[in-house]
Amino acid sequence: MRQANTRGYFGIGVEGVSKSANVGALLRTAHAFGASFCFTIGAGFDARAGRTADTADTPVHVPLWRYPNSGALALPQGCILVGVELLDEATELPSFRHPLSAAYVLGPERSGLSPEVLAQCRHVVRIPTKFSLNLAVAGALVLYDRMLQHGRFAERPVASGGAPPPPPAASHGDPVFRRYFPGWVAKRGEPANDAET
Repeated sequence: MRQANTRGYFGIGVEGVSKSANVGALLRTAHAFGASFCFTIGAGFDARAGRTADTADTPVHVPLWRYPNSGALALPQGCILVGVELLDEATELPSFRHPLSAAYVLGPERSGLSPEVLAQCRHVVRIPTKFSLNLAVAGALVLYDRMLQHGRFAERPVASGGAPPPPPAASHGDPVFRRYFPGWVAKRGEPANDAET
């Protein structure tokens, strides 16, 4: 399987989510998309229950930070917090330009993100759906959209169907030999002829 080569880094987390299986599914999705870290804010996440959905055992491979509240949230320097919420003033996901260094945060399906977390978000995006989606599904859509934007993929064709395979990676190629050897280079089995130029 070929992993997508994307620019920048990202993390993803949840606030106030009580269903550990949903968090586990989100962690597994984040791991599959190449997350640099995951986090929870005031979430009742039980790692044992989360493993029922997180069959990749993500916390073993990807750092998982647990914050007791929004005031304790600490992100890497230059990392931009992006909230995912169904708000009228939020930017619709297909029109959003993802930051190179970003942390995405999602809230519970019923109540959404708290005002304290929303105040810390530099951007808020919404998935243009009629109603809220399952936490793991919403996270997967956001990360897929990020991969499309920051990944290195061939352009889509105008007609239906797949694009041709991307060109091979640039390389120096095979060595190029001269057709005529100068006199100072001895050919195999022959002594060098210093008279030739």
